[in-house]
Amino acid sequence: MRDQKKAEAIAAERVQLLSPLLAEGLDAAKATQLKNKICEQTGLSERTLRRYLSQYRSEGFSGLKPKTRGQKRSEEAIPAHILEQAILLRREVPGRSIAQIIQILEWENLVSPGQIKRSTLQEKLAERGYSSRHMRLYADSSVAARRFQHKHRNRLWHSDIKFGPYLPIGIDGAKKQVYLVTFVDDATRFVLHGEFYPTLDQVIVEDCFRKAIQKYGVPETVYFDNGKQYRTKWMGRTCSKLGIRLLFAKPYSPESTGKIERFNRVVDAFLSEATIEKPQTLDKLNELFNVWLTECYQNKSHSALAEQASPETAYRSDRKALKFMDAERITNAFLHCEERKVDKAGCISFNGQKYEVGLAFIGCKVSVVYDPVSLTNLTIECEGHAPWQAKQLVIGERTGKRPQLPEHLGIVPTTSSRLLAAAADQHTKRKMQQTPAISYRSVSKEERCHV
Repeated sequence: MRDQKKAEAIAAERVQLLSPLLAEGLDAAKATQLKNKICEQTGLSERTLRRYLSQYRSEGFSGLKPKTRGQKRSEEAIPAHILEQAILLRREVPGRSIAQIIQILEWENLVSPGQIKRSTLQEKLAERGYSSRHMRLYADSSVAARRFQHKHRNRLWHSDIKFGPYLPIGIDGAKKQVYLVTFVDDATRFVLHGEFYPTLDQVIVEDCFRKAIQKYGVPETVYFDNGKQYRTKWMGRTCSKLGIRLLFAKPYSPESTGKIERFNRVVDAFLSEATIEKPQTLDKLNELFNVWLTECYQNKSHSALAEQASPETAYRSDRKALKFMDAERITNAFLHCEERKVDKAGCISFNGQKYEVGLAFIGCKVSVVYDPVSLTNLTIECEGHAPWQAKQLVIGERTGKRPQLPEHLGIVPTTSSRLLAAAADQHTKRKMQQTPAISYRSVSKEERCHV
């Protein structure tokens, strides 16, 4: 089960690695340039990169999962003084590759040939903050010199969270702040979906993302800031399953997310009007927002678009075909998975509720697969068993009949104690191996007789 999760994580990383090579209309020269760049940044060989690309095109996401299971690399740790020399070599010339650093260390007789593996050194340098990615980040302090805009719709989506007004939410009627999540198309500035939510977590981002995909298809790339609601393993898994390239803005570079930030400033006009209207429920606020969005933004001319077209006109008139996927695949891509341990009653705790798993799994760890939007159905997965639906534990007025103990946990009848029988055999062997004690008197008499 853990191997399967690790394999999915590795496959997700490989999909994001290959994403630049999966763009439509990529010519051979540009593809070769991208391959060389990826190989230089990651240390992978071109042959390995071609193999990944072939497996993804033939088998999809599952083709990038490692074929072997349970095998762990036994790599020796790098001595501290050798690692310091490697860091010094990287700092002298930030562009030095891992292979070049190892070669210099071998030529200077600091390490023997083959002593240090490239993947090990790369991991250790990344842990210390001296990976090639870190060095490029620190070296490049400049900002973008030009604005960018994609030519066609669904090439790139932006998203952000904006803090909204306070509404009376809950049974006690206490006012709590709500949050607006929006997804905006880069080429047309069209808002694919926007909605206010009562909480600030990753679930609201995934819900808005799912609704945008259901309405307007799957984008080629999504571009987020570094908020914890976006930088999650679930977002990486979802994008990899749907074949979407996942990008994050550089830290402390607000200019890179300028389009969505500009839209958020436009939303301030709506919030000013909503303050006058004073909506008392979240549904009413979303209803007002949808009306405002359609009439005051989507169908109004935009200065950044050709011929001052409106975002909706620009999006609808684009000739690029939309890429839709079946509902089952989308649902599967947005599923979450968590691990739980089955207690002595054959149950697990999830989201404050008890669910029956079965006495046969007492003490085992199982995976709980669920849809964060709807927690009514929980699927339980355990290695060696087909997935099944968990039932919520119903606590009645009576204890009810205790369920039968599974056959494989029952006591096997026997007529003799295997422990005592084995102990008797061991005792007999021990007596045979013991050497009889030698009498000193008998030895002395024999010696006197021979004298």
